[in-house]
Amino acid sequence: MLILALDLLDKRRALEIAEITSEYIDMIKVNYPLVLSAGIEIISELSEIKPVIADFKIADIPYISSLIADIAFKKGAKAVIVHGFVGENTVKSVLDVAKKYGREVYLVIELTSESLILEMQSDEIIRIALKLGCHGIIAPATKPERIKRAREIARNIKIFSPGVGIQGGEVESVLNAGADGIIVGRSIYNSKDPARIAREFRDRIRGIRLGY
Repeated sequence: MLILALDLLDKRRALEIAEITSEYIDMIKVNYPLVLSAGIEIISELSEIKPVIADFKIADIPYISSLIADIAFKKGAKAVIVHGFVGENTVKSVLDVAKKYGREVYLVIELTSESLILEMQSDEIIRIALKLGCHGIIAPATKPERIKRAREIARNIKIFSPGVGIQGGEVESVLNAGADGIIVGRSIYNSKDPARIAREFRDRIRGIRLGY
């Protein structure tokens, strides 16, 4: 699976990139930079192109977290991303909202950059995801050994990995470690030919899955 991270500030450019790469991507991930600059409706507009993950890394008290999730789902997001370190009560509050809409919740276990506290808690966060019935976890492509460890604990839960490309993550090492999909941003949308680069990533994923 190839997920396009649209960490852009320009709404028109974001929609353009989504359109021209749509043939090759499976989902679109949006974060605060795009939503705060383009407005929350960008989720609805992008959802008409591909399913959207609202990467808000929700990390507040249960009530506030549930409100954030509700807004994202009302605007058409297929999934939201939550920080697992906030604990079971907050994660459950978001899951309860997701169930109302038939949507998904993914937990961050570690960041692609240095994240000392998360690294100390990541195994427990995975167990929380399993216990509460989360739909997936986010594990860093820059640390394939952590993906491998996550797969050992997480069993069949989905693992998506950001950090492929500019940040140094490699498609082959990430997928071979056990990830189900990669999340790619700047390597695609900052290229001179985003559609071609997206196609190349998709073809590499298919090649690894098919063993060639």
